[in-house]
Amino acid sequence: MLAAAAPELLGTAERTLLAPFDLETGKLERVFGALGARRIDYADLYFQYTRSEGWSLEEGIVKSGSFNIEQGVGVRAVSGEKTAFAYSDEISFAALEDAARATRAIAAAGQSRRAKAPARTKLPVPLYRALDPLGSLESSAKVALLEKLDRACRALDPRVSEVMGSLAGEYEVVLIVRADGLVAADVRPLVRLSVQVIAEHQGRRETGASGGGGRTDYSHFTDAVVEEYARQAVSQALLNLEARPAPAGTMTVVLGPGWPGVLLHEAIGHGLEGDFNRKGSSAFAGRLGQRVAVPGVTVVDDGTLPGRRGSLTVDDEGNPTRRTVLIEDGVLRGYMQDSLNARLLKMPLTGNARRESFAHVTMPRMTNTYMLAGAHDPKEIIASVKKGLYAVNFGGGQVDITNGKFVFSAAEAYLIENGKVTHPVKGAMLTGNGPDALTRVAMIGNDLALDPGIGTCGKEGQSVPVGVGQPTLRIDGLTVGGTG
Repeated sequence: MLAAAAPELLGTAERTLLAPFDLETGKLERVFGALGARRIDYADLYFQYTRSEGWSLEEGIVKSGSFNIEQGVGVRAVSGEKTAFAYSDEISFAALEDAARATRAIAAAGQSRRAKAPARTKLPVPLYRALDPLGSLESSAKVALLEKLDRACRALDPRVSEVMGSLAGEYEVVLIVRADGLVAADVRPLVRLSVQVIAEHQGRRETGASGGGGRTDYSHFTDAVVEEYARQAVSQALLNLEARPAPAGTMTVVLGPGWPGVLLHEAIGHGLEGDFNRKGSSAFAGRLGQRVAVPGVTVVDDGTLPGRRGSLTVDDEGNPTRRTVLIEDGVLRGYMQDSLNARLLKMPLTGNARRESFAHVTMPRMTNTYMLAGAHDPKEIIASVKKGLYAVNFGGGQVDITNGKFVFSAAEAYLIENGKVTHPVKGAMLTGNGPDALTRVAMIGNDLALDPGIGTCGKEGQSVPVGVGQPTLRIDGLTVGGTG
């Protein structure tokens, strides 16, 4: 059914992005003709139309709502290592010609053929339905959904004093027209529901958060899903009310499955993106084929998981996404690539070219990045630790790509004492070095889980939706900063 629907994506993109502006193949040929006045290695036109909305609730009332429409086109030409880029938030032949003239200023350093007219169409099997999330619920029903979330949180415990909820939806249509003749299109739905609660007891206030979503519409948020988000957020806040100050020092840390994979994403994933390795600024640069982790550690980036937040039917250069093995059984096997870095590194494309919008230039970015499962039962992993920290959920974090050093705050964590999870603790900060941490993985669980659909990744000022995941992991010798 989805395969049969693939040609409809191209039809939707043409009706949305070309027909209303009297653009057809002949006019696009003239744009590429202007770009081809100098020799270039790669050129593309990236058309985009986006409708998005956001609703937020505080104090039991939906207090704000936003609606936005954005459309435009980016024109890019690449010659050698140089990229020329211009964009316009007006889609018209005149705007395209202006952008092409600005882009043509690129130096004639390329060695490949001149740009030519579009002719070839790429129609991969879609990974999600071409839905319009914004139209999947009436406005009153969106308000009612947030109010239901509020009531569910407050009903769980009288100590819940505040509930803040947000609902967001996006409908995006993209059309990529390349100088080598490829034409690709995608219709990208995206939804997310988030909740944060504050619990109070005897003058102490603590927070908890939860949420999720994916490339679908608002029907994803069933009563059962809403109740689970409420339970997770309230449970986290109540646990933190009872939490003791986290210990400090070097110790064994057990990371829970799912969202804790954000540490893997930040501390290791960015270092495996092609641009950082081409420039030699990554701690993993020049190490292909070398052992970078203990045996058993396999890390993949997979943009082909149906419906996942980080998935794309095609990347922002029109190439189908794929499952790329980055680290295999501890050995570095590959990097994530866009066309520029793949060409300069003489490596295969991986479908990881991404951009925040038509107004941004493409760069290699992660999609869904996760570590594969191992053989150990999670209970066995906990039982193996005499004294350590069990980090179940994370808040914010930072990483230095050049050396892999990271700092992450644990939003939910517990002490492990004599092989058992005991008291919740707060204020735990995990610090370390990503490449070094890969050599300290002692046990890998059999419980691989992906995050619920909440990740947004920032790089060089651009934000894109991503997914993370991992099984339960035991890492020996991590530094924990605490207050206890």
